[in-house]
Amino acid sequence: MNPADKKKFRAQAHSLKPVIMIGQSGLTAAVLAEIELALDSHELIKVRIRAEREDRKLISEKICTDTGAELIQSIGQIIVIYRLNPDK
Repeated sequence: MNPADKKKFRAQAHSLKPVIMIGQSGLTAAVLAEIELALDSHELIKVRIRAEREDRKLISEKICTDTGAELIQSIGQIIVIYRLNPDK
């Protein structure tokens, strides 16, 4: 994904609210399934990760690798991810 596309997605994500919240239980299979559903229906979503900085980085990398999504932005506890839905 080129920088111009990422900039466009960051602008679109500005008004979005976090769809998924990852709490003290961490990244579970159920949370990953919900992220998959949200990406299928919305393509561009925000996720709030309640963890320490190093853990947030690891969790966001795992989300991207497991779902095939692209990390658009990471600010504090909020990450923005995108995955194209070919059916749309």
